Amino acid sequence: MNSPNLYALRDELSRRGLDGFIVPRADEHLGEYVPPSAERLAWLTGFTGSAGTAIVLQDRAAIFVDGRYVQQAAAQTGAVMWQQRHVTETPPHLWLAETAPGLRIGYDPWLMPEDAVQRHADAGVTLVAQDSNPIDAVWRGRPEVPLDPAVPHGLDYAGRGSAQKREDIAAALRAAKQDAAVITDPASLAWLLNIRGSDVPFTPFALGFVIIHADGAVDLFMDPRKLPEATRAWLGNGVSVQPRSALPAALAALKGRTVRVDAANSPAWFAQHLRAAGATVAGGMDPCLLPKACKNAVEQQGARAAQLRDAAAIVRFLHWMQTAAGRETELSAAKQLLAFREALPGFRGESFPAISGAGEHGAIIHYRVSPETDRPIRPDEVYLIDSGGQFSDGTTDITRTLWTGPNAPPAALRDCFTRVLKGTIAIATLIFPQGVGGAHIDAFARAALWQAGLDYDHGTGHGVGSYLSVHEGPVSLSRMARPVPIAPGMILSDEPGYYAPGQFGIRLENLVLVQPADLANASKPFLRFETLTLAPFDRRMIDVALLTAAERAWLDAYHARVLAQVGPKLELPVRDWLAAVCAPLA
Repeated sequence: MNSPNLYALRDELSRRGLDGFIVPRADEHLGEYVPPSAERLAWLTGFTGSAGTAIVLQDRAAIFVDGRYVQQAAAQTGAVMWQQRHVTETPPHLWLAETAPGLRIGYDPWLMPEDAVQRHADAGVTLVAQDSNPIDAVWRGRPEVPLDPAVPHGLDYAGRGSAQKREDIAAALRAAKQDAAVITDPASLAWLLNIRGSDVPFTPFALGFVIIHADGAVDLFMDPRKLPEATRAWLGNGVSVQPRSALPAALAALKGRTVRVDAANSPAWFAQHLRAAGATVAGGMDPCLLPKACKNAVEQQGARAAQLRDAAAIVRFLHWMQTAAGRETELSAAKQLLAFREALPGFRGESFPAISGAGEHGAIIHYRVSPETDRPIRPDEVYLIDSGGQFSDGTTDITRTLWTGPNAPPAALRDCFTRVLKGTIAIATLIFPQGVGGAHIDAFARAALWQAGLDYDHGTGHGVGSYLSVHEGPVSLSRMARPVPIAPGMILSDEPGYYAPGQFGIRLENLVLVQPADLANASKPFLRFETLTLAPFDRRMIDVALLTAAERAWLDAYHARVLAQVGPKLELPVRDWLAAVCAPLA
């Protein structure tokens, strides 16, 4: 639980005259996946989840996580050293207002967006920006910053050239009467310049920063050692490459200009330096987010192709799992799934660490199996596997929940599973008017659970990139979703669930592609979802009596599609098994 690290940080804070320090799980790009050199929260607390914040005071400390990580944070940090807080019920700034009024609290302006800084400043504490992170001063053996090369992402996959994208963004800036925009999201950088990299786990990012100007010119701030000659030629003359150390001077050169900075997703350091230089900071969404989320025709076809190849690995795994109970563990099952994927053409790695949870571990929403937590997959229990792959033409993410047998699952369990399945189908079959956002749709997935007094503590869906991040904004299906309309071309997950702590977890996840809905006599444009993921649901877990006729028809048609499209890619024993599990419901 790393108590020596906590004591070392407190000593460093005292040396700096600080009463406390805010430690978000973030790097300078505020992304979900960070290089090992930026895993400061894990170094300090022992918590290894992908989202969280710690606040350290001299006499107490607290860690704040969302519903996915409540159990994991409690297990990894412990209640003696760390107060456990649900980030929605007790946000960090409210905890500060209650426990630290008037104190001097340090923060790293590279690791917090400006809107978060403002929330904490309004909590009645004195926020003190640090030129260097105090954790870095006491972290012995901190990993080196990554220097992996950035590589071209060809038009066969990207669909549109970087010059076209840059001109579209520049036109949007001119229309908004803005002179430039700061781009700090590595996914936006990758999309805008059609490059990929390997600086962080599971996501093909080449870390850097961009200033795009209203005339379409781009300044790329990236270590020159990361850019081989082939990549420099790919970027072209419209992209000026400079080291990160040139950023302060580049921002100072924008004096008198109006510059867009995403206050929710860019480090506060940028807005602070721009204002100090005499620039006008214009709030607004990263201009790449929406066009990146709306996949073009080439990216959409790439997603379908990647999903179909991935489906062959998933079906082989599901077939293999029929005899796994009693002889395999969570870890060995995850390794076997990875081996099936590694045999696929175009596979570039997992899109996140597989969540392989048997029994009570399945109830930990973002459980990550390790040698210390690994346990056997036993007969007659629930097994949840949530996994994904990165392919040159697309990113996948799928969850299936299985009954290990050999006996039939209990009726109460089948009831829960079927209600989750009804939620999956509700999203898959939904038709809705253009302009609707994710917060409006989330409830459709929960309706069958709510009728039984059940719910789940996570969103129903997230965006998915095109050989980019498996969690992509700006749209999500969630009660907490940003008010951004769902648009054609977006790829979202459809993943309701139910979790009984200490017993089991159920989650079913497909990816869906937003398409125009062809409705006769429609008064305005409507949208629908095309289901991309192709893998059977465990029919042993389905209570057919709970399904409506329309739901049964959808499920039978879906399974027939799985068999028709995936079956020809499989060897005979697996194909025969797939035919049996995809047969119409009795």
